Amino acid sequence: MPANFPEIWLGRIIQNLDTSDIAPFLNGIAEIAADVVQINQGQLSEKNKIYVPSTEFEVDVLINNTTYPLAVQTYADGTIEITLDKYQTKVVTLSDDQIIGASYDKIDVVTKSLIRSILVSKFKKALHSIAPQTNTATTPVMAATGGTAALADPDGRLRLVYEDLVAFKGLCDTAGFTEEDRRLVLCNEHWNDLLLDRKNFGNQLVDYAAGKPAPMIAGFELQKYTTAPIYTAAGVKQPFGTIAAPTDTSASIAFCVNGIAKKTGLTKQYFVKAENNPANQTNDLAYRHYFIVTPYQNRKIGAIR
Repeated sequence: MPANFPEIWLGRIIQNLDTSDIAPFLNGIAEIAADVVQINQGQLSEKNKIYVPSTEFEVDVLINNTTYPLAVQTYADGTIEITLDKYQTKVVTLSDDQIIGASYDKIDVVTKSLIRSILVSKFKKALHSIAPQTNTATTPVMAATGGTAALADPDGRLRLVYEDLVAFKGLCDTAGFTEEDRRLVLCNEHWNDLLLDRKNFGNQLVDYAAGKPAPMIAGFELQKYTTAPIYTAAGVKQPFGTIAAPTDTSASIAFCVNGIAKKTGLTKQYFVKAENNPANQTNDLAYRHYFIVTPYQNRKIGAIR
């Protein structure tokens, strides 16, 4: 086995994490240009943090002023502290016979499950983190109505219809969502609801050649993700990883792209060579990866459940 084999593995998994296809709903969300700060490195309390400047300062404008000197308005700003989520794989053991003579192809095969697990976990957590906790004036959460006909699926769930999208747009208007970058990530149920709406809206709503909703509907850029946050019947977001109860529903999540923070932190490798593990003669490998997607503030986010 090459002496630098562990270093090759680390370089390869970082490359795969950075170049693998990302969840479409994250497209256009810029990586924050902030340095990652390691807190308590090497300890159980180790964290990756970033610090982002923030301001809501707006200058007061005087119209037809005749009073001098002009009043002074002091500039105010602040800093948002963001702690990155920590993703850890379980230890994967490989016999020495499997490792000897490994090439890049071998490395890809062995690390595939590690990479997939990290990607899936962090994308699920990302959408859940964006979703609002409950309905407020700045974080609208509404229930699909099924329209005037109260259309429902076989389980009795009211379907998402175009009228719901328009109503939700109004809530987002009132909540101060910027108009140019509104994105709505549809859950599977709502995606399928819109695919059934051909009779009323035809190709205005659905691009049947591709089998997908049109990219822009009711002012929202539509995206899709297979795993959605879960809300209770009272409209409260369930904790991440909760198994849905019979009365819970999946939700489609809305946000303004410029109101979302994304940051990739450090990737660490933990590796023990077989030569240092005489009892099992296995190479033990695990990874730790830091990543976060979160709203800058509790605003410009919403949900349809």
